[in-house]
Amino acid sequence: MLEKIIGKSSCVVDMRALIEKIAPTEATVLVLGESGTGKELVARAIHTCSDRSENAFVPVNCGAIPETMVESILFGHEKGSFTGAYNSQPGVFERAEKGTLFLDEISELPLPMQVKLLRVLQEKTVERLGGKKQISVDFRLVTATNVNLQEHVMNNKFRRDLYFRLNVISILLPKLKERFNDLPALIQLFLSKYSVKFKRAVPDIDQSFIDEITKYTWPGNIRELEN
Repeated sequence: MLEKIIGKSSCVVDMRALIEKIAPTEATVLVLGESGTGKELVARAIHTCSDRSENAFVPVNCGAIPETMVESILFGHEKGSFTGAYNSQPGVFERAEKGTLFLDEISELPLPMQVKLLRVLQEKTVERLGGKKQISVDFRLVTATNVNLQEHVMNNKFRRDLYFRLNVISILLPKLKERFNDLPALIQLFLSKYSVKFKRAVPDIDQSFIDEITKYTWPGNIRELEN
């Protein structure tokens, strides 16, 4: 997975080296970067390079979960705990057992759930919605955000104690406009990928094309480039 982080720019080389260094540890990692910079790719690389790579990688986008379902999805629920709960279901902490849990857009997690997440990290146990017993869990946590969490803490939108618990090691992903020398390799990667998908020959690219697209700032970063 590490080889999928394409680029020879110094910021990318340093990032790959940092991932290799921290992946074998159990440290919680906070991945920072604008939308489209590849935060989930970095989280997957950490998992793949870790001792937990043979077990599950469970990605969760906190911003995509309806607020009424957050507790059930994160912590699981027991049968009959709410209308429609016809069966007991494990939450994402249980599903990530001995693997890695990736919580993207962690800033979108409601404050009451932040309290419960902090308790899980401290106690390494979860209690399902409607349940009465503590369930031991063993997982590595990687979180990500595209906002300034420190500002959220100052504005009382994010718990200070949870922030320090998550920000043990941080990885800042560069914007695409900060690594324009990686454009040829990235373009070739995407051209090859979609040429195979659509059964077409890989087109040639010349320097005039590269020169032209570097005039654009790419606010959507690598995702925009691929699209």
